[in-house]
Amino acid sequence: MIYFLTVNYYSTNLIARLINSIPATQDIPHQIVVVNNSADDRTLPELHAESLQILEAKTNLGFGKACNRGLNWIYERNPNAIVWIINPDTYLPENTLEKVPPFFNAHPELSIVGTLIYTLVGDIWFAGGEFIPKLGAILSTDLLSSHPDTAYVSCDWVSGCSLLINLHHFRECPQFDPAYFLYYEDFDFCRRYVMQGHQIAITSQFAVVHEASAIANRNIAKKFKHSTYSYLLTLERYTNKAIFLLRFVRLTLHAFILLLLKPQTALGKLAGISRYLFEKFSNDQ
Repeated sequence: MIYFLTVNYYSTNLIARLINSIPATQDIPHQIVVVNNSADDRTLPELHAESLQILEAKTNLGFGKACNRGLNWIYERNPNAIVWIINPDTYLPENTLEKVPPFFNAHPELSIVGTLIYTLVGDIWFAGGEFIPKLGAILSTDLLSSHPDTAYVSCDWVSGCSLLINLHHFRECPQFDPAYFLYYEDFDFCRRYVMQGHQIAITSQFAVVHEASAIANRNIAKKFKHSTYSYLLTLERYTNKAIFLLRFVRLTLHAFILLLLKPQTALGKLAGISRYLFEKFSNDQ
């Protein structure tokens, strides 16, 4: 059983496109689960599809918490399912769904699998994640082009834009860290479960098309507030103090420089830095 899990935040039209790209076939059992982060979105109930389940969040939980709501709902009903966490601003190319069951039947050792992600014009948007702890470098790296005939390539992290979880490998329902509201929760998710012995990989055997930042770019200041806070939280957890301090200073200086060039971006970054410092010192007291 494959469960598609996506999060709605005033994106009903995008989710409708995603649903339309998922074939209504009886040959591959699947269900679509939407966690609604926008309680006053009056258009979402108008969606109609076979096996569509809408879970109301009542408020905007953020991406990670909303995914946890959906994961818990799925795990209670089918702890051996495949969960495909997928952004609402994506859709499946033709003949994609039919490739998923054979892949996991052939590679049952994998716990978390990322897919190749294309832009609307066919460029590669994501093809693997690399992490260099001694530099604090979180990189999106094309790991697949150099391995065209390989079923998958092991990697450090994969994008939450299109991420499949084999629940069979988890004794308890896997969870995103609720400390992350948006951004870097996928990196943290992958690193935590790698350290528990789970195998993570990227594959080109199936892919999605992604309309990058179709939702996040609606409010630039909020986008950079969340991404900056999450970035600092991640550096604190996964790098040493020297690397963290170096990147913190560089990030802060860059934010002030941007005040004249891109004020909304700069204000968002500074708000993210302020939130991180406030929570850091509040927790230390």
